[in-house]
Amino acid sequence: MIMVDYNDQIKALQDEIKKTKYNKATQGHIGIVKAKIAQLKQRQEERVSQKTGKSDHGYTVRKSGDGTVLLLGFPSAGKSTLLNTLTGAHSEVAAYAFTTLTCIPGMMEYKQSKIQILDVPGIVAGAASGRGRGREVLAVIQSADLVLVIVDVMQPEHLPAILREVWEARIRLNRKRPEVFIKKKAMGGIQIGKTVPLEIDDDTIRKILREFKMMNAEVLIRSPIDIDSLIDCIEGSRKYVPAIICVTKADLVDAETLDNVMHQLNADIAISAAQSYNIEVLKETIFQKLDFIRVYLKEPRKEADMKLPLIIMRNSSIQDVCNKLHKDFVAKFKFARVWGKSTKFPGQKLMTNHVLTDGDILEIHLR
Repeated sequence: MIMVDYNDQIKALQDEIKKTKYNKATQGHIGIVKAKIAQLKQRQEERVSQKTGKSDHGYTVRKSGDGTVLLLGFPSAGKSTLLNTLTGAHSEVAAYAFTTLTCIPGMMEYKQSKIQILDVPGIVAGAASGRGRGREVLAVIQSADLVLVIVDVMQPEHLPAILREVWEARIRLNRKRPEVFIKKKAMGGIQIGKTVPLEIDDDTIRKILREFKMMNAEVLIRSPIDIDSLIDCIEGSRKYVPAIICVTKADLVDAETLDNVMHQLNADIAISAAQSYNIEVLKETIFQKLDFIRVYLKEPRKEADMKLPLIIMRNSSIQDVCNKLHKDFVAKFKFARVWGKSTKFPGQKLMTNHVLTDGDILEIHLR
């Protein structure tokens, strides 16, 4: 049996895109080529899984706390030192690469919240295709609520490499999932509805869908998209997660150099874990980026506990709270009463799909 070399095919198509100037006339062709690349990468991943007998499983880490933050960076970028500084966890630290060989969790307590911090092995170029345990490391992001991208101030060129590997692993940092709804049909061709102006035309959308063997479908687009995000929506299986770009070892360079690196990388914060520089600012940045809200619990016929809030993610529902409190709460749920901004009137009787807001008081009634 002749083995297809997907890498050669992918590179040839990528070279074709580089040589093609993007404009309205070439938009459809570029869309078709990018769709072909996406399908080749999918086949390549399937072949790897069949050959190894494994899917891309990450390190096994039980989620705990109110949110999970993954430290992601090249080896020796300062992740382990930062984990120890933030949480007091013991992650081995040394001045050479590949010190961390497993996923090490720690817990950071801040503003009444408990935030799980995960230190994973450093990734390297080619991580998305499996080099240096890269698939295992990147797979952990699937369960993370926030990615803290760590970049050594002395090696700013690592950031584009990290972002490239993350993109190849189908992870979209600091992007929202596009509101694109595709419903396959038996006949009728491809019908497109839009509520926002788009940079890609209907003909390009149809060409890309047909490349994915979708000849009949209803498409509703409610957010701005480009060719790449349309392909993401067609394929699904993308993880959208917020991220913070953090430059480490800030104490090793002068102020001018640090400013230049921060500007070059468009970084969010510069720190020095060894000197405890900006660590408290980083904690606050993590807390804000996780987008927590506070919900106060109340037992029936008792006053609410306004001293110790339950920390949950914004847009969480009553069902999310039930799942967090106890595994049996959803099955035994009868109704809830809520006081706060999310209600029409105080003590409104609501069900599990109700979305809570910051400062709400929640009273859960079980069977």
